[in-house]
Amino acid sequence: MSEDGYQAAAVAAEYDEETVRPSLPLDRPVPRIAIHAFAASEQTVAVVERVAADRRFAKAHVTIFEGGIATAAAHYGQAPTPNLILIEDHGAASEVFSNLAALAQVCDPGTKVVLVGRENDVAFYRDLMRQGINEYLVGPLNPVQVMEAVSALYIDPSAPPIGRIFAFVGARGGSGSSTIAHNVGWCIAEEIGEDTTIVDLDLPFGTATLDFNQESSGAAIDALTAPERLDDVMLDRVLVKCTDHLNLFCAPGTLDRDLDLDPSACERLMEVIRQSVPSVVLDLPHLWAPWTRHLLHSADEIVITATPDLASLRNAKAMVDMVRGARPNDVPPRLVLNKTGMARRPEISIKEFAEAVGIEPVIVLPYESQLFGVAANNGQMIAELNAQHRVADAMRRLARALTGHETAGPRTKPLRQMIEQLKARIGTR
Repeated sequence: MSEDGYQAAAVAAEYDEETVRPSLPLDRPVPRIAIHAFAASEQTVAVVERVAADRRFAKAHVTIFEGGIATAAAHYGQAPTPNLILIEDHGAASEVFSNLAALAQVCDPGTKVVLVGRENDVAFYRDLMRQGINEYLVGPLNPVQVMEAVSALYIDPSAPPIGRIFAFVGARGGSGSSTIAHNVGWCIAEEIGEDTTIVDLDLPFGTATLDFNQESSGAAIDALTAPERLDDVMLDRVLVKCTDHLNLFCAPGTLDRDLDLDPSACERLMEVIRQSVPSVVLDLPHLWAPWTRHLLHSADEIVITATPDLASLRNAKAMVDMVRGARPNDVPPRLVLNKTGMARRPEISIKEFAEAVGIEPVIVLPYESQLFGVAANNGQMIAELNAQHRVADAMRRLARALTGHETAGPRTKPLRQMIEQLKARIGTR
């Protein structure tokens, strides 16, 4: 495909099956529990290690031992059992049941047991359930399979759903990440109709209040400096209501205080907000600190905004590599290439940028200084200013992809546009 064709397709954001967000069954983090894994193969050891490193298991303490059910029974004859025991055993059925009886004699009340084996038989499974086994998994395992099993044991399926966090960050300062975050958040709230909170954490220089023509209450500082007091009542006082579906957590925009955020305070803020709305758009500053890294690692989706220059390419690749290493069981971050086609400015081609970073951009936005400038000065979103503009369409499609409302297939014209075209044709006859 030519460079022009590549850019046109990306601006239109024609997603294929791979770019539509796959759903991961485990959204809630596992509580603070102790897990002991007895592995009989190196493959299972590797899977458990990946699970232990997953962001959803950050509070769990995982210890890995070698051996099967007999080894576990001998070990707990002299030690208390943890909250959960994951055991891999490839022995014959009679041997398995004999060793399980020995294990039951030393298990503390409340300890849950997940058995991993090679026997794929319904009768065998039912016999294990009668013996008190909480779950049986057929190997070889994969990380999501283990996370699903643990999640089902410790997370109440009737509990209210929690919101998903979409973290937006720029590969370099001035990339336009905040503008894209605000526009996508507005599209999720106003066009998809999901209740959304945009969290602006560029504390001294955040632009959410300017972009939405709102005033900050200044109460955001209280929520960040005293997280132990943060609850639904305090959150209502902190948030700025922008529309029926959109709330803002506005940066205080003050320079008279040095705010060095604690990662635990940020985690508490996200925990409270995501319990109140289905979508949380997190606008992170271009700042590398323990709290920004923690928020990136814990987000459900990450959107990196870059510009087609060398510094942005270097930073974007470093961020993508870091995120992939820290989140091996999550979908890779999404890449937005912004401010392309600027007159008389040499730039890296879209194809070369994608190949170097290792990710195809989900949308490519042209340099539209007039459009973005007027919207910023008016305190409007792009779709409010010009709903039919290709940039507005790209923002809209990224919002749908993140929330899972985007479906694969060719883009159809808006109904209003089709009606206007039909009227025009009738009028010319």
